[in-house]
Amino acid sequence: MPASPASATPPVSPASATPDSPSTPPASATPDSPSTPDSPSTPDLAPAQSAEVTLPVPIVLVDDHGMFRAGVKATLNAHKVAVIGEASNVDRAIALIQELKPAVVLLDVHLPGGTGGGGAEVARECANLGASTRFLALSVSDAAEDVVAVIRSGARGYVTKNITPEELSSAVVQVASGDAVFSPRLAGFVLDAFGTAAGEVSIADDELDRLSKREQEVMRLIARGYTYREVASDLFISIKTVETHVSAVLRKLQLSSRHELTAWASARHIL
Repeated sequence: MPASPASATPPVSPASATPDSPSTPPASATPDSPSTPDSPSTPDLAPAQSAEVTLPVPIVLVDDHGMFRAGVKATLNAHKVAVIGEASNVDRAIALIQELKPAVVLLDVHLPGGTGGGGAEVARECANLGASTRFLALSVSDAAEDVVAVIRSGARGYVTKNITPEELSSAVVQVASGDAVFSPRLAGFVLDAFGTAAGEVSIADDELDRLSKREQEVMRLIARGYTYREVASDLFISIKTVETHVSAVLRKLQLSSRHELTAWASARHIL
């Protein structure tokens, strides 16, 4: 694992930011050179098929501090990233993301509004957008529970706010391409919570077709580390019903444990 990037909080732009409003992206530019070895690491968890990425990557920036948003916006590499919208709370973020459908959402973990779920709630409520919109958490917190909660909710990465602007720009591009990106010391939390992936495997439609819609819902939650009780609460079904679905999923996919299921789902990019 590479060394953590040197602390460098993005400076605050002297220009004032207009909160919670779409922004006009800059003109398209050619890609810059790839990120340096000191960039946040991409662990083997949930390896992804690299997608074609058009630069600059359109993003929505979600943070409840206007001065921080202004600083990030001013210092991101304009050749790589274009901020097309900003939001400062859960409710506005969900509405704006559903409207603009950005390639990446740069998301703080602790946000006001909604039902109190913060950035994790935003990611969950926008899960219907699928792989067309990916989430990268950007937070001052490096607490394991924050990292695991937002990844459980579907985020593709988590970096802390001591990341440099260039590293952050490169991380956005990596997430847009389908990679999972974490600040070095945070990757261990994710690997501990979800297990390492079994390797790069192309998803086969017939594998998922073996499962009913409800079984697929249960499979994704279990693979993300949810307990049976949490799955039951999330899907409004009984714990016994969850157990029945999990047994059916394992049998149909010819797997023997939840750990194998997590590796299976991670390798197929369907966490």
